[in-house]
Amino acid sequence: MRYVSLATVLVLAAAPLAAQEVDLPSQVTWTAYGTGSAGYNQSVAIGAALQEANGVNLRVLPGKNDIARTEPLRQGKVQFSANGVGGSFMAQEAVFQFGAENWGPQPVRILAANNGGAVGLTLAVAAEACEAAGKPKCEGFEYSDLKGMRVAYVKGAPALNVNNEAYLAYGGLTWDDVERVEFGGFGDSWAGMIDGSVDAAFASTNSGRAYEAASGPRGVYWPPIDAGNAEGLARMQAVAPFFAPMTATVGANIDGTGGVQTAGYAYPVLMTYAAQDTDLTYNMTKAMDVFYDAFNGNAPGIGGWAMDKQNFQWVAPYHDGAIKYYKEAGVWSDEAQAHNDNLIARQAALMKGWEELKAEGPDNWEEAWDAKRRAVLEAGGFAVVF
Repeated sequence: MRYVSLATVLVLAAAPLAAQEVDLPSQVTWTAYGTGSAGYNQSVAIGAALQEANGVNLRVLPGKNDIARTEPLRQGKVQFSANGVGGSFMAQEAVFQFGAENWGPQPVRILAANNGGAVGLTLAVAAEACEAAGKPKCEGFEYSDLKGMRVAYVKGAPALNVNNEAYLAYGGLTWDDVERVEFGGFGDSWAGMIDGSVDAAFASTNSGRAYEAASGPRGVYWPPIDAGNAEGLARMQAVAPFFAPMTATVGANIDGTGGVQTAGYAYPVLMTYAAQDTDLTYNMTKAMDVFYDAFNGNAPGIGGWAMDKQNFQWVAPYHDGAIKYYKEAGVWSDEAQAHNDNLIARQAALMKGWEELKAEGPDNWEEAWDAKRRAVLEAGGFAVVF
């Protein structure tokens, strides 16, 4: 594949400009997590590059949680979302808040994802809380030490809450072992980390909120994950199968060090719905590649959007427009297509099961959908998750 940087196209006067090769409308709108989050910061950096190189105004609408980021996409008010595992995988699966009667299995489609491998997605602890637990300077503090502490729970954000549950499970704990403190959004939970109303909250290690908290009086600590702890990892992945051990080298209190052993997954995930215009999706995917050099380095962890870091066999399918571009780039394989087809079939099976259950009108929707969903997946030969 030929990568074209902005610097390169400016000096090749005889060649067509990359900006002319990408056909996007004058304004494109995304949703992302609230200001200060890694997703928002990276979206703004990408938008600045698109404006300079292509004259495109990328509007970024902040949303406090998965529902807030996904609802405008469902309503067609925005074209794309820099979402997470909640708005993509969990929305597809119709679990947690997406299992409510007014939601159901969503026909989500991926364009690209940040698989940087340098940014951890983890449950942080206020360093002050380590001291209270009898672990000065957080030496030897483990997730099991969170027992009895206050852990953030963000309303309408199943991904954040399942992630916290997964880290608790790694430490042999459940929500019953900690004090659950509810917040209205991601930013609110980190305001709680700073003002002392909560002891632990989830974030990407490069989140602006984490940097802010790290410079505050309470500080921030990222308890390590031991990749050799098979039992702990099994408990974690039983709750959140998309997690995998990795070394975070970018983030608050991490930059310039040897890194922290933690876990992670793709974030942000640039996504849309299946019905989105194929040409628009094709050009948005192309822009993420063609203008990569123009935005790379302009936000912490943004390098994970590189073409060579894309995972075409993740947990949600890619849009036809994105696939068209990846085929042209020579990176889409038969294996990726087979995996994609299977994921689309999974979505179709879930949607059919949902409609069947709606027609039955059960009294206890949550219980009935949980049973129906499992039966549908098992009948189709699909893996049962959650």
